[in-house]
Amino acid sequence: MSIQQTMKSIPAYSSHVVYRRLLSYVWPYRYAFVLALLGNVMYGAIDAGMMKLIQPLINKGFVARDQFFIQWIPFVIVGIFILRGFATFLSTFFMGWVGRNVVMTFRQEMFQHLLKLPAAYYDRSTSGEILSKITYDVEQVANASSDVLTTLVRESCTVMFLLFVMLSISWQLTFLFIVVGPLMAKVMHVVSKRVRGVSGRIQQSMGNVTHVAEEAIEGQKVIKAFGGQAYETAHFKRVTQQNRHQEMKLITTSALSVPMVQVIGAIALAATVYLATLNSHHFLGTSIDPGGFATLMGAMIGLLRPIKELTKLNNNIQKGIAGAASIFAFLDEKPEVDDGKKTLRFPAGNVVYRNVSFNYGQSNAPILENISFEVKAGETIAFVGRSGGGKSTLVNLLPRFYDANGEILIDGINIMDLSLQELRQQIAIVTQHVTLFNDTVARNIAYGCDHATNEEIIRAAESAYARDFIDRLPQGFETLVGENGVRLSGGQRQRIAIARAILKKAPILILDEATSALDTESERYIQDALEKLMACCTTLVIAHRLSTIEKADRIIVIDKGHIIEMGTHEELMRLQGTYAALRVMQYQEPHKVANA
Repeated sequence: MSIQQTMKSIPAYSSHVVYRRLLSYVWPYRYAFVLALLGNVMYGAIDAGMMKLIQPLINKGFVARDQFFIQWIPFVIVGIFILRGFATFLSTFFMGWVGRNVVMTFRQEMFQHLLKLPAAYYDRSTSGEILSKITYDVEQVANASSDVLTTLVRESCTVMFLLFVMLSISWQLTFLFIVVGPLMAKVMHVVSKRVRGVSGRIQQSMGNVTHVAEEAIEGQKVIKAFGGQAYETAHFKRVTQQNRHQEMKLITTSALSVPMVQVIGAIALAATVYLATLNSHHFLGTSIDPGGFATLMGAMIGLLRPIKELTKLNNNIQKGIAGAASIFAFLDEKPEVDDGKKTLRFPAGNVVYRNVSFNYGQSNAPILENISFEVKAGETIAFVGRSGGGKSTLVNLLPRFYDANGEILIDGINIMDLSLQELRQQIAIVTQHVTLFNDTVARNIAYGCDHATNEEIIRAAESAYARDFIDRLPQGFETLVGENGVRLSGGQRQRIAIARAILKKAPILILDEATSALDTESERYIQDALEKLMACCTTLVIAHRLSTIEKADRIIVIDKGHIIEMGTHEELMRLQGTYAALRVMQYQEPHKVANA
C-alpha cells in the first residue's frame, strides 16, 4: 500500500480535538504538571530578572561606583543561579515524569486495544504498521508532551518576562518589536500546516520500513533459498528512500522557517538601535540611560533565542500532533462486539450451523453461502474439499474470529448471546500454523491455564507424545523455545500445541490440519492421543490427509462455499462423488511418484 493510500485511510482529526484528548491523558498527573509549569515560569522570570540586573549593574556599578551595590552583587548573582538551577530541575524532572507516564499509558492502552480488535483489522493492516504506531508514533507524542512542552512553556515565559523588562525601560521601542510579532506568527502558522502534513507521511513511511524489515527477518530462510536478497534489498531501498524524501521535506521546511523568523526579528532589532541612538530632540528619538539601553539591547538579543527555539519547536509539536492523531485513529478502531450476557453452566458441546453465510467485505463474492449442519456432543465431523473452498473460514466462525450472517448455536444458545470469554473457554484449537511464545515449554503448554499444576502439564505432554523430546531438551520443561518456537522442529511445535489443547479440556475441539507437520511415526502417536481427546469432545476437523478422518461420524465436502456432500466415509465412497474422487487422487499420487 502506498503512503498516499494509507494516509487516506486515517480519519482526520482537528488540532483542537487532538489537544483536548491529549490533555485528558495529562489530567491524572496534573499536580506534577503544575509543579513543572511553576518551574518553567520561575526559569523565565529569573532569566528576565538577570537581564534587568544589567541596568543597575552598569549605572550603579560601572558609572556611579556604588560600593554597597558592588559588595552585594556577587552574592545576588550566585543566588540567582541557585534559584535558576532549582527551577530547571523542577521543570525538567516533573515534565519528564508526566511525559513518560503519558507514554506508558498510551502504550498500555494501545496494547490492550490491540488484543480486542477483530481479525478483520489484522487482515487489512501489516504488523509493521501496528508496531510503528506503538513505537515511533508514541515517541513523537512523548517528545511533544515532555521536552517540547518544557521548552514551549519555558521559552514562552522567558519571552513574556523579557517584554515586561523592555516595557519598563521604553514602551515606544518595545512596541516596535511587538509590531513584528504577527508577521512571525503568520510564518509559524504556514510552517505548522506543512509540518503536520509531512509528519503524517513520515509516520506511514516508517510503518512501511518496519514492515519490510520484519518480513525479511521472518522470511530470511526463504529469501536465502530462493536468492531473493537483491529483490529485498531493492524493496527496502525504495521504502527507505521514501522515508528519506519525507524527512528531507521536514528538514527543508525547518531550515527555511528559522532564518525567516530571525531576519524579521533582526529588522526590528536594527530599527530599535537606530531610534535609541537618535538625539532626544528628534521627533523619533527617545531618552534612555546607558544601563537602560544595554538592558534593552540585551533583552532584544535575548528574545531571538527563545523565538528561534519556539520556531524550531513548532516542527516537533506538529509531529507530536500528527503522532497523536494516528494513535487516536488506532484507539478509535471498533473492537470485537462483545455484548453477550448468557453463560453455559453445564456445557455439552452441541454445535449447530443454521443458514450461515459470510464474505470478507473486500468483494461481493460470498466465501460461504447458506451452510447448515448439526454436530451432537461428542461427535466428530470432518470438512474436506479443495483449497479455497471455505473450510478454515467455516471453523473460524465458531470462536467468532469473524461474525457471519445466520445463526451458530452451542447447546441451543446463539454464540452472539455469549460473551467472548465464555464462548472461547469452550473451544480448544490446534492449527497447522502453530504459535508458540518465547517462553518455556511448560508455560507454552499451560498458556491460558494459569492454575495448571506441573503434574497436569506433564500428563498433557505425555498424552501428546511430547514428553520424550522435552526430556532431551537442555532444561527440560523449563527450556526456552525461542521466538515462535524456532528452536524446535515442526513436529515438536505441533505436539506442544496439541498438549496445550489437551490441558485446556474444552468441550469443543477444532483441528485445522493439526497433524500436517508430523512425520508418519509421530502422526500415528498423535492420532492415538487425538482420538482419546476427541472421544471427550465435540470435534471439528479439517484434514488434508483423508486417511486420518475415516472414523469421523460425518464428513462434509465443501466446494466454493457450499456443502455438496455429507455422510460417513463408507456412504461417500459408495456415492462416488467429489469425496471419492479426492480420495482416489490422493492415493494415486504416491504411486505416480514411485513409478517415476
